[in-house]
Amino acid sequence: MKAVEETIQVFITGGTFDKDYNFITGELYFKDTHMHDMMDRGRCNLPTDIKTLMMIDSLKITDTERQIISYNCQQSPHDNIVITHGTDTMTETGKYLKDQNIKDKTIVLTGAMIPYAFGSSSDGFFNLGAAIAFAQALPCGVYISMNGRYFDVEEVEKNRSTGYFQIK
Repeated sequence: MKAVEETIQVFITGGTFDKDYNFITGELYFKDTHMHDMMDRGRCNLPTDIKTLMMIDSLKITDTERQIISYNCQQSPHDNIVITHGTDTMTETGKYLKDQNIKDKTIVLTGAMIPYAFGSSSDGFFNLGAAIAFAQALPCGVYISMNGRYFDVEEVEKNRSTGYFQIK
């Protein structure tokens, strides 16, 4: 049997994943997504549909932004969806999406603790690759993928002392 290549929908929402660093002021800020560069550097040859929904820190995401994310997930013609998101409120957005009962889609939220712009010290590149793989392999549902693991959104929390996601 031949494998079917399905397009991966990628939605960008911001978060540390896409922050840039101002070397003069030391501030982190948003300029543009790094997603296209990451896909090229990772030699990803899967068909992808990349769309920036917003570029904001996850601490500023409200249910208004979550409605935008949900609407785009529902309207996407693709069944496998990866959402880049800030880690501070990633679980809240994941639970919101699960409550929307989006049918027949595998949705994986991922992020980074260190911006991709910081180079090889960033975990974003690794987390993105894992999320893309999990989006293709997991059954329909909403998941968080961080540090090579995946979690059901109802069973995960961010450990704020270690910076890792873990089962509650």
